[in-house]
Amino acid sequence: MEGIVVKSTGSWIIVRLQDGTRHECKLKGQFRMRDIKHTNPVAIGDHVQVELMPGDSHGMITKIHPRENYIIRKATKLSKVSHIIAANLDHAYLIATLAQPRTSNGFIDRFLVTAAAYYIPASIIFNKVDLYSPELLETLEGLCTVYENAGYHCYRSSAIHGEGVELIRELLNGKVSLFSGHSGAGKSALIKAIDPSLNPRIGILSQTHQKGMHTTTFAEMYELGSNGFIVDTPGIKEFGLIDFDKTEIHRCFPEMDRLLPFCQYKNCSHTHEPGCAVKAGIKTGSVSMLRYNSYISILHDS
Repeated sequence: MEGIVVKSTGSWIIVRLQDGTRHECKLKGQFRMRDIKHTNPVAIGDHVQVELMPGDSHGMITKIHPRENYIIRKATKLSKVSHIIAANLDHAYLIATLAQPRTSNGFIDRFLVTAAAYYIPASIIFNKVDLYSPELLETLEGLCTVYENAGYHCYRSSAIHGEGVELIRELLNGKVSLFSGHSGAGKSALIKAIDPSLNPRIGILSQTHQKGMHTTTFAEMYELGSNGFIVDTPGIKEFGLIDFDKTEIHRCFPEMDRLLPFCQYKNCSHTHEPGCAVKAGIKTGSVSMLRYNSYISILHDS
């Protein structure tokens, strides 16, 4: 039987079969040792083959089909291995906020770079806009201009007031989408606003630090009434990149990749070479200094 992994708790893997039924499954031992680079041999969104136990609703995953794509981050405690957040995605959305808690542009850029490296289209949803002061709204407009000029779509939303919810619901129709971001950014609340029939756990902010308190323990895929699927992920504090070739990082910045043919050297790193079109673009405004600083930071960390 064919199915898709919709949740993994560590002990059990929940698989949704093609007939819509869900079954708790175990993973055959052979998969556990196959790839030690990843902490999880099976990920949310994986297409798998399942054998149900005779006279039981439980099953055994006997085959993991090749992934079209996946998005990863460094494992929290094991820096040399990665954790697959989700696989076989049509689109990845970063849920960002400028208040309660603030999402840094460095975090945004690392998410976008990771998505680009694994060929996943990505966009930014600036959530909780109902909490923004006039000054923050002005900051938001500037950030949206930066990212839209780079080639990304930016959306504004408020789960409480419903702003942007209908548009986002339409974007998710018929697709497998990922919602990621810091704890407290409002991912689960936004999912609930998009489809009120769903019941993701919605958390609160720590009043001491104005940071999100973890409520989503495991990533989970929800089936939307609008004929789509959405993956809700646990809040991520840092988005550490892994296995990146330094010479390819600039290709994950669309505005820099577009200018590479105009550089004096075809292998230009955009750091010290003469005749660099990217550095010239900073002077003319076609490349944001904010984004360029993120590029340099990622380059040094890789």
